Amino acid sequence: MSDAAGPRVAVVTGASRGIGRAIAMRLARDGRHVVLVSRSDGPLSEVRSEIQGEGGSCSSKVVDVGDRKALAGAIGQIVEEHGRLDILVNNAGMTRDNLILRMSDEEWDGVIRVNLTGAFVAIRAAARAMMRGRFGRIVNIGSTSGLVGNAGQGNYAAAKAGLVGLTKTIARELGGKGITCNLLAPGFVQTDMTASLPESVREQVRSMMALRRLGTPEDIAGAVAYLTSDGAGFITGQVVTVDGGMTMC
Repeated sequence: MSDAAGPRVAVVTGASRGIGRAIAMRLARDGRHVVLVSRSDGPLSEVRSEIQGEGGSCSSKVVDVGDRKALAGAIGQIVEEHGRLDILVNNAGMTRDNLILRMSDEEWDGVIRVNLTGAFVAIRAAARAMMRGRFGRIVNIGSTSGLVGNAGQGNYAAAKAGLVGLTKTIARELGGKGITCNLLAPGFVQTDMTASLPESVREQVRSMMALRRLGTPEDIAGAVAYLTSDGAGFITGQVVTVDGGMTMC
């Protein structure tokens, strides 16, 4: 999708694999210029090649989302290079699971820094460009863990719950400038991280879902594609649970 000034520019963090890769591929197929963000170039180059092989438009930035200065600088460079920034998908995340009595300060701080603070820094850096353009679509990728909690994930659940409050606040602050901000809360999605789980566990999870199947990265990408479209211009501050009916939040 584009406007008179050319294709809309979308930034996707954590774009090298899994859900982030699927989001980047979908937005490129929908006509956006996608800027892929990840902390290592090797996997990014594969995604770049795939998008370009399909005729899509993309570029990339290698940056650690947990590094505030580097992330803000990268967003600034993107705006300078393209003259605009229309879509921001805060997908980058990490886990350092542990029971709360055993969780170290480093495990807590690292997950909060990447999953919550990284989204705040990216939004703050992107907001002025969106305000100038009087258009913006911000999608934060949360988790059902942030809505209902999950044993052993106090840090992750807290970060994702924090994203809910951040999303609603940004929606209120920037809505008057034509900018929407929403959160997607995926449930159990088939990625590299879940592929190693025993089949017995996977079957138990499927039995908890109304749709009786696991999600795919493309399921999440489809929801992002809609929330970043013109058709979703009257949707903001919402938490959209994409979990096959597991939590019914």
